[in-house]
Amino acid sequence: MIEKKFELLYEKLNRREFVHPDPLEFLYNYDDIKDREIVGLVSACLAYGRVGQILNSVSSILKYLGPRPSVYLEEHSFETMKMSFNAFTHRFATGEKMAAFLMGIKAVIREFGSLEACFNAGLDKTEHTVLSGLCFFAEQIRKYCPVCPGHLVPIPGRMSACKRFNLYFRWMVRHDAVDPGGWENCPPSKLIIPLDIHMYRLSLHLGLTKRRSADMKTALEITRAFGKISPQDPVRYDFSLTRLGIRDDLNPDFFLKM
Repeated sequence: MIEKKFELLYEKLNRREFVHPDPLEFLYNYDDIKDREIVGLVSACLAYGRVGQILNSVSSILKYLGPRPSVYLEEHSFETMKMSFNAFTHRFATGEKMAAFLMGIKAVIREFGSLEACFNAGLDKTEHTVLSGLCFFAEQIRKYCPVCPGHLVPIPGRMSACKRFNLYFRWMVRHDAVDPGGWENCPPSKLIIPLDIHMYRLSLHLGLTKRRSADMKTALEITRAFGKISPQDPVRYDFSLTRLGIRDDLNPDFFLKM
């Protein structure tokens, strides 16, 4: 049965030793949730493009943020951050956009007390997913950015899959051998699958969706399919399955032949 295969894959691959190369690894260096939630958001929002470049870009930003990113944001202005990140680029992201993004994060933390509190303020507890919280969270960060942050912050109203935000929520809400967690008020049952091209193609192959675009509707459909297998934790198998598209020593045949 497919459920047994998913569990076997989880048991084999849902381990710290299989995290690298993945921006998730940066979160393990921050015990204080005030710092981890900032590092997690920066890491997730840069998670597009070649994985080697992702790791380099996240690492370069974290060097500036130092051991206490929450303190760094409090002590620096938009202008000083722009100067620090002047040479930074990550595909569509410039140093100015990154500085604007961090200013948005800083303002949200001042307004709500934490990124988690902002997310919770928008989360509709009567809904089955985090979509309302995701939309509110993105809107609040964008609202406070002094200039447009571009692709660093999605616009959920356009119905993109918002893969990077859903990846971030997975990291912060779940707690197991891989996901470090830290956010306490959202149940994992509300999480949405972080839908990238690898997960989309695999989901098509497994019959979890028949939709022809990797958008939010498709992400929700795939999440519902996983929810039938793991109702309390529909993204339980996300890390294990995405290893098949990220690591050179693994491929989808590893799962399909199990």
